[in-house]
Amino acid sequence: MKTLEEYLAGQTLLIDKPLKWSSFQAVNKIKLALKSRFQLRKLKVGHAGTLDPLATGLLVICVGKDTKKISGFQGQAKEYTGTFTLGSTTPSYDLETEINETFPIEHITEKLIYETSLDFFGEIDQVPPVFSALKKDGQRMYKLARAGEVIEVESRKVFIHEFEITRISLPEVDFRVVCSKGTYIRSLAYDFGKALNSGAHLSALRRTKIGDFDVKNAITPEFFGESLRVGN
Repeated sequence: MKTLEEYLAGQTLLIDKPLKWSSFQAVNKIKLALKSRFQLRKLKVGHAGTLDPLATGLLVICVGKDTKKISGFQGQAKEYTGTFTLGSTTPSYDLETEINETFPIEHITEKLIYETSLDFFGEIDQVPPVFSALKKDGQRMYKLARAGEVIEVESRKVFIHEFEITRISLPEVDFRVVCSKGTYIRSLAYDFGKALNSGAHLSALRRTKIGDFDVKNAITPEFFGESLRVGN
């Protein structure tokens, strides 16, 4: 059990974010648990990289003076595993929104999938999803998209260090990817489907690593809160 002084001096926590939790909810859970345990009114707590509610996995949460390290952690490469579902797209590129278009997959073979994956290495151009927290004219794009506004989004350069197909059971394709800051795996799913002359959306996602941090060493927000209560 760490002391208040240790938390204020700086701690970096590895949290396994549950499905359907926002990153803000996970950070808030940690913050409230610490404030309650040590009877604090204020405490600096932040995370190094947002995860969508439909994704699970590693959140690096910094407490106290370690919040100064957040920008450095955000710049590190990230590893994800997940599933593309071929043959259909959604406006959000994942399961947040309903399927809006379907495509044939009869022509897609395992060989074609593996060959196509080779095009997604190194520096690539990527258009972020309109359903994202990026800002357009001072507003979050997902709010504009939900309001039905048409949004022009510019492409940007991202870097794919590793892209591995780990299972094929059409229409599902499992993958593992290591990528740079700013990479949207939802956009990768959309682009991968398009490259197959079909469509695809992201149907599962888990962040497994940020730099040298591994989700295998992470705990859930609930477990962290319980450990503080046990330490009382």
